[in-house]
Amino acid sequence: MAERLLQASRQRRVKAMTAAAGSAGLAGLPLLLCALLVPGGAYVLDDSDGLGREFDGIGAVSGGGATSRLLVNYPEPYRSQILDYLFKPNFGASLHILKVEIGGDGQTTDGTEPSHMHYALDENYFRGYEWWLMKEAKKRNPDIILMGLPWSFPGWLGKHYNWPYVNLQLTAYYVMTWIVGAKHYHDLDIDYIGIWNERSFDINYIKVLRRMLNYQGLDRVKIIASDNLWEPISASMLLDSELLEVIDVIGAHYPGTHTVKDAKLTKKKLWSSEDFSTLNNDAGAGCLGRILNQNYINGYMTATIAWNLVASYYEQLPYGRCGLMTAQEPWSGHYVVESPIWVSAHTTQFTQPGWYYLKTVGHLEKGGSYVALTDGLGNLTIIVETMSHKHSKCIRPFLPYFNVSHQFATFVLKGSFSEIPELQVWYTKLGRPSTRFLFKQLDSLWLLDSGGTFTLELQEDELFTLTTLTTGTKGSYPLPPKSRPFPRIYKDDFNVDYPFFSEAPNFADQTGVFEYFTNIEDPGEHRFTLRQVLNQRPITWAADAYSTISIIGDYKWSNLTVTCDVYIETPEKGGVFIAGRVNKGGILIRGARGVFFWIFANGTYRVTGDLAGWIIYALGHVDVTAKKWYTLTLIINGRFSSGMLNGQYVWTNIPVSFPKNGWAAIGTHSFEFAQFDNFHVEASS
Repeated sequence: MAERLLQASRQRRVKAMTAAAGSAGLAGLPLLLCALLVPGGAYVLDDSDGLGREFDGIGAVSGGGATSRLLVNYPEPYRSQILDYLFKPNFGASLHILKVEIGGDGQTTDGTEPSHMHYALDENYFRGYEWWLMKEAKKRNPDIILMGLPWSFPGWLGKHYNWPYVNLQLTAYYVMTWIVGAKHYHDLDIDYIGIWNERSFDINYIKVLRRMLNYQGLDRVKIIASDNLWEPISASMLLDSELLEVIDVIGAHYPGTHTVKDAKLTKKKLWSSEDFSTLNNDAGAGCLGRILNQNYINGYMTATIAWNLVASYYEQLPYGRCGLMTAQEPWSGHYVVESPIWVSAHTTQFTQPGWYYLKTVGHLEKGGSYVALTDGLGNLTIIVETMSHKHSKCIRPFLPYFNVSHQFATFVLKGSFSEIPELQVWYTKLGRPSTRFLFKQLDSLWLLDSGGTFTLELQEDELFTLTTLTTGTKGSYPLPPKSRPFPRIYKDDFNVDYPFFSEAPNFADQTGVFEYFTNIEDPGEHRFTLRQVLNQRPITWAADAYSTISIIGDYKWSNLTVTCDVYIETPEKGGVFIAGRVNKGGILIRGARGVFFWIFANGTYRVTGDLAGWIIYALGHVDVTAKKWYTLTLIINGRFSSGMLNGQYVWTNIPVSFPKNGWAAIGTHSFEFAQFDNFHVEASS
């Protein structure tokens, strides 16, 4: 390996004749010096005394929930380009790990994701988009690590309790079928399985799950717990030898780069199994750059998984644009490769799971940090970050103040690294556009004549990667189409005989699950419809509404007409609605305001100012029953609204002063079957 590195270095020596490689002719770029010792810290990188912990990778979460909802609707080639920026090795973020939500039919932050088992005797391994996403990730990187974690669970598992541990065997069976289905139907090997995202764990359930996995021949699937805080899972493991044995990884969320004593005493792998959750501007990139290094330095965490993978949900939902990149406009094809993609690349493109951290990692004298990793075969990657406090605050937890200032940092390569002749250099500078660089390759550092010593001049908010690997690339595509708002005129008749995805484009379910449906009882106009398919409340993770609802459109819409054919399936108690100006979604859906036009199977109608039905604008009787199709029309114009049933006005000019704007929506009165067809919205502003 050393001879090959030496030969490659000599071939490129012409590029590296200057001791100030990377600075000549590039005003504003950092100064890199070989063998020139200056005042400041000196940091030894040495493997003579062995290595640190094994590196397990950098990844991201799709789900928790519905964060990739709009991605599947992107036209080609833009959808494939987005996927390349996320997963393609040596191109963009080049992620090592993909963690997905095991859909459980409940609201899990920005929407609901469908379960593979809505009901006890129901199994369908083609619902939702996580199967598709995992296959696309594997297509680009066959070595990517796959993880599954439930947020919510279908209601039948709880037997009328909002609790997944009523029958431990049944819940373990449910999770096991998801793993088996991934392999059987999609040839996907799930590597890690979690317990219940950020909620209580049950010690006996974890043991039952391990036994069931082993019984099914899934010994290779590892268990990570508890996707919450370090405690009480760590202490529980120390007190229970069987629990300690069956858990492979302790996963904590938003650990603030620190761990606890008990977690270290378990001698298990420690992961930040959900982190980041921060707006994907340069401050968010600074947050990511800091934690990718310091999660290991401060907390011995060998994997960091960012929530979320890609911001592919309506931006006004909770935590808008908190993905590594943004892809929230399938109707235009527009997407943005945000700076967290390139911050990730500083680590992901120059390491792999199975590499090892050096023991010699730590903090810089004047702020910032450095880590170094090796594959044990002669390759070395060093990542240096100087993220300032102001520009690296994550959404949580609180970040104590620290100072970063201009400094010279001298690194000395010892042990097996002392003969490395050359290091490739990649550089990022976050901040003002005039001085901003994202993942820029500088001239390589020539080390043969320097005794393995080099010095970096460091300013705040910088990232350096210095590596023996020559495979790094800043991938690029032609600019995508320009951003455009959601079409003001939008129609969907749901006439799809064999849908590739179970959900209609652009509808974002916020409570309940709406799926394409073939209505075999109606061979005519309503043969293909959109159906709300949950008949009981799921085991919830968040505050799901008591009515089901799916939103669509432009949050800025104010004046609009919504028309939809509706079909109530439940006699007497059933009901459906169409709505406009819906102003809340995600975990806030229960408090959504708007204008809601309801009809009920008992022959009544209602107009409300909220999804919960507390604010009543009008009510009365109409000729409506179950098992018949009706056409509802809602007209909102300025401060007034009107509604029609089958083309006849039911109510007119009811004052609606709040909210001023919001999405269009459809839904049902409760968790009940109902169908929708020929959806049509026209917005004038």
